[in-house]
Amino acid sequence: MSHHDDTVPAGPPADPATRSARHAVVVGGGLAGITAALTLADAGVRVTLLEGRPRLGGLAFSFRRGGLTVDNGQHVYLRCCTAYRWFLDRVGGAALAPLQDRLDVPVVDLDRPEGRRLGRLRRDALPVPLHLGRSLATYPHLSLADRARAGRAALALQGLDPADPALDAQDFGSWLTAHGQSARAVEALWDLIGVATLNAAAGDTSLGLAAMVFKTGLLSDPGAADIGWARVPLGELHDRLAREALLRAGVRTGTRTRVTAVSPDGDGGWAVRVPGETLRADTVVLAVPQREAHGLLPAGALDDPGKLLEIGTAPILNLHVVYDRKVLGVPFLTALGTPLQWVFDRTEASGLTEGQYLAVSQSAAQEEIDAPVAVLRERYLPELERLLPRARGAAVKDFFVTRERTATFAPTPGVGRLRPGARTKAPGLYLAGAWTATGWPATMESAVRSGVGAAGAALGALGRSRDRLPGFFEEAA
Repeated sequence: MSHHDDTVPAGPPADPATRSARHAVVVGGGLAGITAALTLADAGVRVTLLEGRPRLGGLAFSFRRGGLTVDNGQHVYLRCCTAYRWFLDRVGGAALAPLQDRLDVPVVDLDRPEGRRLGRLRRDALPVPLHLGRSLATYPHLSLADRARAGRAALALQGLDPADPALDAQDFGSWLTAHGQSARAVEALWDLIGVATLNAAAGDTSLGLAAMVFKTGLLSDPGAADIGWARVPLGELHDRLAREALLRAGVRTGTRTRVTAVSPDGDGGWAVRVPGETLRADTVVLAVPQREAHGLLPAGALDDPGKLLEIGTAPILNLHVVYDRKVLGVPFLTALGTPLQWVFDRTEASGLTEGQYLAVSQSAAQEEIDAPVAVLRERYLPELERLLPRARGAAVKDFFVTRERTATFAPTPGVGRLRPGARTKAPGLYLAGAWTATGWPATMESAVRSGVGAAGAALGALGRSRDRLPGFFEEAA
């Protein structure tokens, strides 16, 4: 495989004579695969990581455009994302993706008779649920009655068990309506947060997943929802630093190496085929999207492999706008009364030295994911001028679009029964990916949890110690 290998010397040969060394092959170099490989290597397993693309990082990556380094889309995480925070620490990137000191989200409403109005969702240094009390009580985008009803709904959410299968079958929108939430409250509060984290509007979202997000993020710990994001291109964290961490851990990493088949080798192990070569392994972790996993799974590995194909996908559209001057004075903001969702300043991270580069993240973008760039430009540049008065006289130096048509799994009611756990019925074969049964929606957090969960299951089967597994593992198992 050395002709594909672009990060690590070949190391010991992967043949039955070295079976005692225990060899694991991880298929997929996104966050789930990187995490599984690191976790296995940390426990003393010899690991080969295979990725078909020329880079690591999966759906959270960077690319070059002109003189800029651009992320394919804006990714954030929360203080409650303990697994992703562990990942950042493990690759040495925590300082490059810091958290807010305290949750603070500027929300501009453009649909007011008196003109644009700024509100904020922020927390105080008080225990749950009082930490959000003042912010909700003074939130200008809801009526007094809506604010009171929102507080009652939040307390009702606290009483739900996100793991209850009955919740998975219900939709969040109907629950909100039953708990007195007006259409305005859903737009200005619940969907403002939910669309960004779940990639679906409340009516299209499993109540179980929504309850998990809101309970964990807003009602578990005062600081749980503090927002973190990379101040460098994502490729710095998920590709460059990840490769260095894998190299230090002794993992062989092959990019541009597409796995074509995974099958039992007849000797209690596994044969992993790549073009021109077959690797032998004691254990295999498939850390690829659900449709790809379905195509690689051997017969009998899951009771009903067709369920993987029933897990829907949801798109995210990202608009990238470079202005000749600074038009946004805060790191990010979100908006009401406009199709715009979240707008981030990525000037410094991209390497832009003059003007300002904004990234606009549009979740649940089914209706626009295939719209031509010219149409999107015509639709959104005037909206940015409405939102950001300083944009009105600014020249647009560049406008481009990135589209992730299958950015996440769709968190629809009933999806919970479709998501498989890490273990398959085939001994030594494990699944990882944000779409597996982590209890979380399709986030970087879910991907990391799945990688550690798959590695932990594999270590147990290999008779290896799981003492070095990170502290959140019990939650993820």
